[in-house]
Amino acid sequence: MSGNREAPRVIKIPVTAYNSLPNQTDSTPFNTADGTYVRDGLIAANFLPLGTRVKFPDLYGDKEFIVKDRMNARYNYKADIWMENYSDAIHFGVHYTTIEIYPVRVK
Repeated sequence: MSGNREAPRVIKIPVTAYNSLPNQTDSTPFNTADGTYVRDGLIAANFLPLGTRVKFPDLYGDKEFIVKDRMNARYNYKADIWMENYSDAIHFGVHYTTIEIYPVRVK
């Protein structure tokens, strides 16, 4: 995210983690809302358009994440980071932290 890009929008939100377990997802636990197969760096968030790039600087420094999934409709201003291991997600818990939201690139 370097170069001549717009400055990110910065807010604080609760951040949790989830896995590809049927009780945490829908009937296709390894596919995100936009059809992407799950992988590191993907998040679920209802308040941002799919494809939005974000960072959690207090938790992950300069690592970039992309919104590819959705959460249960009852969650609005919250993000859920996909993790491969259930124990990692449980250990992650809940963080109320800064999220940097970068404008969606128009092609």
